[in-house]
Amino acid sequence: MDLKKHIAIALFYFLIVALLGVLLRFYFVIPIPFNYKFLLHAHSHTALLGWIYLGLTTLIYRIFLSEAKKTKLYKRIFIFTNFCIIGMLVTFPFQGYALFSIIFSTFFLFATYWFAWFAMKYIPQRFKNRFSWKLIKTALLYLVLSSLGPWAIGGVMGTLGTESIWYKTSIYFYLHFQYNCWFILALLGVLFYILEEKGIQFNPEKLKSFFLLLNFGVLFTVFLSVLWFAPPIIFYIFGLLGAVSQGLAFYELYLMLKDHFPVLKKSFAPRTIFLLKIAGSLMVVKLLMQLFSTHPYFSDLAFKLKDFVIGYLHLVFLGIVITTLLAFLKYFKLLRLPKRFLFLYLFAFVTTEILIFYKALSFWLNLPFFSSYYTLLAIFSMIFPIAVGILFFKNIFPQKFYNP
Repeated sequence: MDLKKHIAIALFYFLIVALLGVLLRFYFVIPIPFNYKFLLHAHSHTALLGWIYLGLTTLIYRIFLSEAKKTKLYKRIFIFTNFCIIGMLVTFPFQGYALFSIIFSTFFLFATYWFAWFAMKYIPQRFKNRFSWKLIKTALLYLVLSSLGPWAIGGVMGTLGTESIWYKTSIYFYLHFQYNCWFILALLGVLFYILEEKGIQFNPEKLKSFFLLLNFGVLFTVFLSVLWFAPPIIFYIFGLLGAVSQGLAFYELYLMLKDHFPVLKKSFAPRTIFLLKIAGSLMVVKLLMQLFSTHPYFSDLAFKLKDFVIGYLHLVFLGIVITTLLAFLKYFKLLRLPKRFLFLYLFAFVTTEILIFYKALSFWLNLPFFSSYYTLLAIFSMIFPIAVGILFFKNIFPQKFYNP
């Protein structure tokens, strides 16, 4: 089975996400005949469930499950998953959360359950005691746990309405267990698989400590998702414990990896190393932002100035998750990574992040806010689909388009 074709489909969704993002930016510049909120749903669902989800599950299959010889079953899961993604992509822009989009979203939840069951059932025996599989298995459990958010949304919308605090809490619960748990732990699982294959061994007690701190951290940082409605002080304390624990976990990871950096540099291509360095640096920024957000003043500030939240989410998805995912897909030779794509993608990411955070800072600190802001943001956002288009076409037609 040619898994490169599966990644090509994921890249197509990535391109659609980038194009939808440009439309969302231009909504504030010129009149565009679409519902902003509906298109935002299509953008976010296709990003998380189309591009990132397919990229991760294809990696997991390639590494841990391809030798299980269950190709036909995996193909069925993959086809059903894409049926759900296309359904959401077609319905969300025109109706938002309504009958058909909810149906396809619900089907997608069952697709994730199906894949999680498939992975747990058919994992080869030789992987079962590996630390890398322990991380992947935990990530899949968090993937299933995250689905409680969407299930709750339906009930909240039908009873308490979208203005209820439980509506936003359900969304934030889902997002937290997606990016902080499922995405991050799955990528860490891939990293540790590579380390294991290189013969790098770690102290079992340190691995246990890292695993416990990491899981305590991701579980308790869920409390950071509810600080926007000023809950009792105990929620802030729990959030602080989670943020500190997660920070300690990644510090332990750094200490474990530090002595093996020379081996890693020889194992990865320069572009892969470059992307992993970016992701590691931005992870430090993410952890610090989480720590600050445990203070009532900053959590209230983030609630009032949405651009802080938007900038944070883009930092995590575009700067940490996607760069790491691209690095690993490159490592396992599931895609080519042209230099022009990297330059344009990172340029678009840096410039748009600066603008997004500047807007939040300008309202917070009374800095000058220039009138051409939205036009400039839209123009820089246009670089994303150009970059992703280069990545997509140079992987679809490597002989015709590829030039390292």
